[in-house]
Amino acid sequence: MTKPRKRILVVFPKEWDREAFARGGYEDYEFVEAGFDLFRFPSNARLMTFDARAFVDELVERWRGRIDGVFSNNEYFGALIAAAVAERLGLPGTRPAVVVTAQHKYYARLEQRRIAPGAVPAFSVFPYGIQEPEQIGLPFPFYVKPVRATFSVLARRVSGFQELRRHLSFSMLEELIIRRLVKPFNDLMPAYTDYTLDAHHLIAEEPVEGMEVNVDGYVREGRVTFLGLSDAVMFPGTDAFERFVYPSRVPPPVQERMRQLAELLLTGMDYRHGFFNVELFWNPRTDRIAIIEVNPRLASQLAGLYQRVEGIDPHRMLLDLCTGAEPDTRRAPTGCAIAASLVSRRFDGRPLEREPREADVASVRARYPDAAIMLYLKRGRALAREMKWLGSYRYAVINMGAASEEVLNRRYAEILNLLHLTGESPS
Repeated sequence: MTKPRKRILVVFPKEWDREAFARGGYEDYEFVEAGFDLFRFPSNARLMTFDARAFVDELVERWRGRIDGVFSNNEYFGALIAAAVAERLGLPGTRPAVVVTAQHKYYARLEQRRIAPGAVPAFSVFPYGIQEPEQIGLPFPFYVKPVRATFSVLARRVSGFQELRRHLSFSMLEELIIRRLVKPFNDLMPAYTDYTLDAHHLIAEEPVEGMEVNVDGYVREGRVTFLGLSDAVMFPGTDAFERFVYPSRVPPPVQERMRQLAELLLTGMDYRHGFFNVELFWNPRTDRIAIIEVNPRLASQLAGLYQRVEGIDPHRMLLDLCTGAEPDTRRAPTGCAIAASLVSRRFDGRPLEREPREADVASVRARYPDAAIMLYLKRGRALAREMKWLGSYRYAVINMGAASEEVLNRRYAEILNLLHLTGESPS
């Protein structure tokens, strides 16, 4: 007798999740999706009227007794909504209060300072409409970012108050978009915490230098399991990601300290169930490890790196976890010694001279079936807004593995050539 498939509700699905599931091997699951695409018109027009509380109510009403699990790797809305739905339906998931704390950068910092004070940079919080430098409470220079944002949106190092004011100068449309982006979080936060500082604020943090490392894994019944550590590499002279590389090149003793710090944070936050991605800095000169943030979800862009090198399947682990099963952590040889998520990015604000065609992508996939290709093609206002908010824009991300870094880089260059793309370095 055929075993019935488990039905999984995927809230605000990410492109990396769809890519993983499309590769096959998940025939024992049925996926149903809910949400809209924040990055494509006209789907993203729903942002203007989106009611997160009503959306949670609708999902609970529609899927009660009809799904076996729910998850989301979407940082904007999905992770918190999925946690809320799981709690309402009695399904396994991360507690919504833990998600709120992890995602609100100010309250996260307060919690981190309580748990691991030596690993937290100095910080301060202030409103968008700041009028006087005395309101900040932290000397320049510092990094400023929204207390609730993702993809480093509006994150920037500022050297003085006038530079800060210029950075926070928005058109009426930009102001509306920012408010609508944080409204779902603001609407849901009071249901799970007594926090009073809403998400329409900014956090200033002292600059921290070093190598950025991702610590990935999951927690089940309070027990922490690590997938691995991967390095985040920036374009020289910028804070823009150029690639994520597994395995990490940080010395093994430092990696062990990073695991210990991550476990201390998760335990201290009462993080008892779900995937996590902990971002840390290590300064080789001072040997200090500093916390960047804790993301309460699977870093789906990085999941394939561990799969390519270690032979594990983080997405299947995620499905096991959200249905209450024990994930399979057995590793198997793959022939890959290194894997990377490689980002093509422009800093000049110009659109691509030639966008890849379907035939170009098909030729790459035929020649390099291991490669996962994501294109983020932008023009007009969307491109201008990303340049203003990030200082650059990415137009392609390619995930792949190889037997060596030399082979990886050569294949990456060949793929860019087949797609008729050329990378750019900041001026």
